[in-house]
Amino acid sequence: MESGRRRIAAAVLALAGVWPLAPAWAEEAPYAGKTLRLIVGLPAGGGADAYARLVQRHLARRIPGAPAVVVQNMPGAGSLKSVLSLDSAPDDGTVMVTFSAGLVTEALTAPDRVKVDFRNYAFIGSVAEDIRVCYVRSARGVRNWQELLARNDIVFGASARGASGTADLAMLRNLFGARIRQVQGYAGSAAKHLAIERGEIDGECGGFTAIPEDWVRDRKINVLLRLLSTLVPGLDASVPFARDLLKDDRDRRVYDVLAAPGKLGRMFMVSARVPADRLALLRAAFDAMVADPAFLNEAQRLRLPIAPVAGAEIGRIVAELAATPPDLVARAKAVSDD
Repeated sequence: MESGRRRIAAAVLALAGVWPLAPAWAEEAPYAGKTLRLIVGLPAGGGADAYARLVQRHLARRIPGAPAVVVQNMPGAGSLKSVLSLDSAPDDGTVMVTFSAGLVTEALTAPDRVKVDFRNYAFIGSVAEDIRVCYVRSARGVRNWQELLARNDIVFGASARGASGTADLAMLRNLFGARIRQVQGYAGSAAKHLAIERGEIDGECGGFTAIPEDWVRDRKINVLLRLLSTLVPGLDASVPFARDLLKDDRDRRVYDVLAAPGKLGRMFMVSARVPADRLALLRAAFDAMVADPAFLNEAQRLRLPIAPVAGAEIGRIVAELAATPPDLVARAKAVSDD
């Protein structure tokens, strides 16, 4: 009898569209009383971490049972460590990972290092594109892309192999002919920003939204190149879009492969072992969250552009990349291999 009353109450709540308020005993709320672990494959202080913590604050209200959501930073091997952690995660959808999308293309160009088939994971969605730019601190006297091409003494910082910024620098050298020097091994955006402030390096390629606001406002840096065509507030439209600088169609096709992670952006995924009904529940919660005015208002306040991509669409893009012709993969490998 008690169980029947609970089912009736749960059905009333569902019809009223107030699942987030369902009591912990609701049998139809599979996340009631549970903790959803959101693993970030990059260190705290960068763009991936900022988006993950924004999701942390808003996602639970959209999930039946309103679980606790905790963020766990798990950097390592260009965020590959976080991806592999899903292989031993529970299959109930209580572990979600966000990571460097650069691994998706590196799984094609460096399969000996990234032994992952991303088609074997389930994508929840992406909150935004990764609006990547390349920039130099103003004190170095490089005001635009052409001036960078004329120099051979500019030092950029990079993280581990697999991180998007490292692949970006390889493209600048091997596809565009920039003679930049590289210091590798920085843990993430925050570490590179500190190195720029100290004068250890001159710049980087990274997410525009992760750049300190005063650097852009006070012109402490010069943004030289946009790696995606998308414009966001504060990003000057006169800064050239990298693909437009390429004249050869084959080079453009290589660029499209290597720049694809920017389009995939700030995505979240779970193990493919998560049951279909649970995956559908998480995707619905995610889609509702990215349309929530409270979520959008906070994102705007934090200077975090939102341009969501549905989980099924991410899966389609990943499958399309996996089907890249071998000759194009070989060319992309040659460009990205440093």
